[in-house]
Amino acid sequence: MADVLALDGTGRAALAGEELRELYRLMVAVRHLDESAIRWQRQGLIPGYAPQLGQEAAQVGSGYALDMSRDFVFPTYREMGVARTVGVDMVEYMSTHKATWHGGLYDPKASRFAPIQAVVGGSVLHAVGWAHGQTLDRTPAGELGVAITYFGDGASSQGDVHEAMNFAAVMKAPVVFFIQNNGWAISVPTERQVAGGSVAGRAAGYGMPSIQVDGNDVVAVTQATAAALAHARAGKGPAVVEAMTYRRGPHSTSDDPGRYRTLEEERTDGGEDPLARMRARLLADGIADEAFFDEALAAAKAEEEQIRAGINALGPRPGTEMFDFVYQEPTQALKAQASAWREESEHV
Repeated sequence: MADVLALDGTGRAALAGEELRELYRLMVAVRHLDESAIRWQRQGLIPGYAPQLGQEAAQVGSGYALDMSRDFVFPTYREMGVARTVGVDMVEYMSTHKATWHGGLYDPKASRFAPIQAVVGGSVLHAVGWAHGQTLDRTPAGELGVAITYFGDGASSQGDVHEAMNFAAVMKAPVVFFIQNNGWAISVPTERQVAGGSVAGRAAGYGMPSIQVDGNDVVAVTQATAAALAHARAGKGPAVVEAMTYRRGPHSTSDDPGRYRTLEEERTDGGEDPLARMRARLLADGIADEAFFDEALAAAKAEEEQIRAGINALGPRPGTEMFDFVYQEPTQALKAQASAWREESEHV
């Protein structure tokens, strides 16, 4: 793996046993919820979902390195694992997948987790804007909050990502660009749409450090993200982390990956399962036993039941909200649309 960002002790120190166990608990919770969400879609509980099977280590590891008292997360539509790791309410998060509310019912300001973003590359621009605000506020180095923005290898080809990286580098904005290179831009393999084969390699062109890390190793991801965060927090500008992983399932529940790859290719190209890898490490180091793994799975199942019940209880939102939150001061055209809607739907 190419390593241009020095892991020189400026990031997180070696993880203790309880931290390693917590990383495993989080990955189990995320894996179980992810698999459950696919079943919910098939059962009609939610209309759509973007699975993340195989990306648990990348999401949990990066989220675990954050300081949520000052950092801010800017996700795409596939960061459920990050949301769960940093403590976002999962019923409120899943409300978007139920189409109850666009972007999630949780409070982005309180949770420091921006609304779910479906525009490819869109969250990257928002992250840089927020990060630049930290420098405009003249927050002292070392006290800076860092924006972390998530996107995939496919999104890295968007012009918005180039503009965001260039602006962040010029302005020394405290932002970490976290790429989950899962091998596929929907149906197009990475090698057919990322020139040079590495998104991290592009960072040099913007004068920013980068690291390419094994995205199936949750400890390595945590350490790499911590180093990138420390770099940005010190006032040195942005950094890039590229987690090399694999999307083992479909792009979304409406996608058929069998149209562009075989099951055998999924098995051979997917690499070692992140959960199995962490489990083996905990056992080898004597940090956990079978009772621990049983408890982690039982807790994940109990949590899933609570979340499912919460999603079932979600009712429809007031229709007026589609007009209430468009502009701070509504235009005449928007007022006319709202009035017409009320006449048609509420007969007022």
